[in-house]
Amino acid sequence: MVVELADALGSVRKALTVVGLSRSTWHYRAKPRPRVASPKPHKERAYPSRITAEQRAVVEAQVTAGWEQGHSVDHSFAAAWDDGVMVASRRSWWRITKEIADKSARPVAPTRRTARQSREAPVVYATGPNQVWSWDITDLHSLWRGKSFKAYSIIDIYSRKLVGWRVEEREADHLAVEMFATAIAEHGAPHTVHADSGPAMRSNLLGDFLTEHGITRTHNRPRVSNDNPFSESEFRTMKYRPNFPGTFADIDAARAYVDWYAPWYNGTHRHSGIGLFTPNEVHDGSWHARWVARSIVQDAYYDAFPERFRDRPRTAQPAKLVGINLPTPSTEAEAERLHAA
Repeated sequence: MVVELADALGSVRKALTVVGLSRSTWHYRAKPRPRVASPKPHKERAYPSRITAEQRAVVEAQVTAGWEQGHSVDHSFAAAWDDGVMVASRRSWWRITKEIADKSARPVAPTRRTARQSREAPVVYATGPNQVWSWDITDLHSLWRGKSFKAYSIIDIYSRKLVGWRVEEREADHLAVEMFATAIAEHGAPHTVHADSGPAMRSNLLGDFLTEHGITRTHNRPRVSNDNPFSESEFRTMKYRPNFPGTFADIDAARAYVDWYAPWYNGTHRHSGIGLFTPNEVHDGSWHARWVARSIVQDAYYDAFPERFRDRPRTAQPAKLVGINLPTPSTEAEAERLHAA
């Protein structure tokens, strides 16, 4: 067809365009190469620039010997070069290295993942108030870029009550110790204090102080954001309040806001994590009386409008067991077991 069209059009190129065939395909079909019985792949052919098997063995031996001494491929290549041995280019050394089957001698470079031992997940739990405290420091931005005030806070993870707080110009070990001393004098010492891995949290000064009071310390794992959920949740509540200023003119304004916020949080805020009771009610146990009153109101509402429910509703109450990184599911039986322990 191509030949006939070429005679009619006077051009093989025009004929190939009409047929939709490339010139190279037409060339190889019109003048096919003689077939070879057992063709060799291109990478196995003995072309002049090919590195011989003996030379590849020399490179592999040099690389492996370098690995055993903790040297890189580039180091072994340069050392061989300095000794007057040049069997392949630097890039070829790397290609040959890639094909070495046994890489057991290859040294492992330290990385962020391999240089440090993995830290076990902290597991803390509480079955009542004043057993586990969590603390952290957050920024309160000023009117000037790069300048912020530091809000310290300690929260009881069971009742969610703020048992200590302060606002300072900077993070400092002795300021944290003063805050804990005040909190312990007012509420007593907890069993455990949990925090992230910041310098102030892992300071020896604070550690010695807590140890003197028989308090165990636990810390977040590196780069794990959900190991300190109670403090982070409390900071979110503070900063997402409708009346949160966002920025503060000076440290006195920041302190005034936190001194208003903490009592409001403890005594007025209905916390969704503790059955919509206030932290003060859960901390001192007065939530029981309010829970009974709520149950009476809810039962009356159910009796008046049963068609609005699938089952009789249950009045929410604080969980018997709270903690960080608890095994799931956290059942009431597990709570009782831990409480007994």
